[in-house]
Amino acid sequence: MTKKSGRVKSKKTSSGISNRKIQIYAGAVIVGLILFGMVIPFTAMQFENHNAFCASCHTQGEQTFYDRSLASAPMDLASIHDIKGQARCIDCHTGPGIFGRYGGLMAGSTDLISFFSGHYPQPAALEEPYPDANCLKCHAAITQKQDFNNHFHVFLLRWQAVDKNAATCVSCHLSHDKSGDVAISFLNKETTVAICQKCHSAIRGG
Repeated sequence: MTKKSGRVKSKKTSSGISNRKIQIYAGAVIVGLILFGMVIPFTAMQFENHNAFCASCHTQGEQTFYDRSLASAPMDLASIHDIKGQARCIDCHTGPGIFGRYGGLMAGSTDLISFFSGHYPQPAALEEPYPDANCLKCHAAITQKQDFNNHFHVFLLRWQAVDKNAATCVSCHLSHDKSGDVAISFLNKETTVAICQKCHSAIRGG
């Protein structure tokens, strides 16, 4: 009397491929997709660290801003940040913390694909309002300085709390606009005074 082997053979599908092999193939595909999903964002991050990469696709507007950053003298708020080594494009165009940078990586991944495929929209305008959080990553202290000369920053949060159309940082501080006066940190006096008046009107209740 012969003993039956304790080994259980893998069941085969109608095509003759074992379930075990299917699991191995599926696992390999999943691992490959995960690695691919990690490589693209990491590669995008390396490219995004260079302003020239941003300007290579964003040619209608951003190339001009990039050229300004290469000048010997700053021409706008963005270029003076770059000339002083304070910030690159990606530093301003991502939110705070890990999740803010992660969001930038996701956008950067699609930008990287667009870069290599040669297909990207023009003009390349911001699709979402530029949030104050991007500025406050570096300038958070400005909202805490309680004195008259800084009251416009302190009261900005109060205005935003009562008016959905209230100004934001970039309402006054136009990063890529050449109409600002270098003597007053590239603010445009006419534009800024009009915003001041709107804020005072809102705070007074009309």
